[in-house]
Amino acid sequence: MSGWSDRVVLVTGAQGFIGSWLTERLLEEGARVVVPRRDVPALSRFRLQGLEPRCDIAQVDLIDYEAVARVLNEYSVDTVFHLAAQTIVGTANRSPLATFESNIRGTYNLLEACRTVGDTVGRIVVASSDKAYGSHKQLPYREDFELRAVYPYDVSKACTDMIARSYAATYDMPVAVTRLANVYGGGDFNFSRIVPDSIRSLLAGQPPVIRSDGTPERDYIYAPDAVEGYLAIAESLDGGNHRGRAWNVGAGERVPVSEIVTRLIAVSGSDLEADVRGDGVPHGEIDRQQLDSASIRAELGWTPRYSLDDGLAETYGWYRAALD
Repeated sequence: MSGWSDRVVLVTGAQGFIGSWLTERLLEEGARVVVPRRDVPALSRFRLQGLEPRCDIAQVDLIDYEAVARVLNEYSVDTVFHLAAQTIVGTANRSPLATFESNIRGTYNLLEACRTVGDTVGRIVVASSDKAYGSHKQLPYREDFELRAVYPYDVSKACTDMIARSYAATYDMPVAVTRLANVYGGGDFNFSRIVPDSIRSLLAGQPPVIRSDGTPERDYIYAPDAVEGYLAIAESLDGGNHRGRAWNVGAGERVPVSEIVTRLIAVSGSDLEADVRGDGVPHGEIDRQQLDSASIRAELGWTPRYSLDDGLAETYGWYRAALD
């Protein structure tokens, strides 16, 4: 990878799980990373990995347009990765208004600020999600599939997706959209998710809990592979041919929740069995999801480097060290 040294990169959501991995990678390449921050979580990979003192921290809420524009101007930002969002499906179901404010308003404020500062911002990558596709009988999802989001979180990401592509089409802005599969890895402290919750239980000597019946299927991608996808997509904007594109980034394999837990039990060396509590798919969740990532593989040369077993083993090791 080249071309990131001395670039000024704004990463929204850098304190979050995926954002911390992306920030770490950018710092390794010599970029100056600017982090807009509203809250200060007590527990985050961003702090545990010592990333915070290496970044420029700006106390900014993305729903404050003027503050966002000020940061872009004062730091002369040339690349933007927009990952900040309320990402928990259950939280979105309980509190849709806050989710819409954060995920939708925060996105159009940031994009409008990028538009008004002019040509100084040359790369803008906006995080959508595979959830934006909603439920389709035909799998895997291709980028030309209709966005059929229904539930609050999924709708917020579909709106984010369409708003970003609208700015690219209307104003010829250097914007691209990522639609990632389920990302896992060290530093995800949202224990409502199956990977960190199962690992935490196993480390405590307790059976991992599966809240569904174990049959929902997802496409899983390890965080470092997701980060390389983000970087490849950002670099693709330099030529101007990929503006307004949406890119799927996934492993292309559908894996049941029960199998993820079984593999984590094997990694742990435990003889525990999963505690399966559900009768079906929880309300507000999609039963089966899988991404077709042929476009990014063929056009940008990206491909995942980690197998699922290798990624889960590294993830388990990270939590074993961190939670110790």
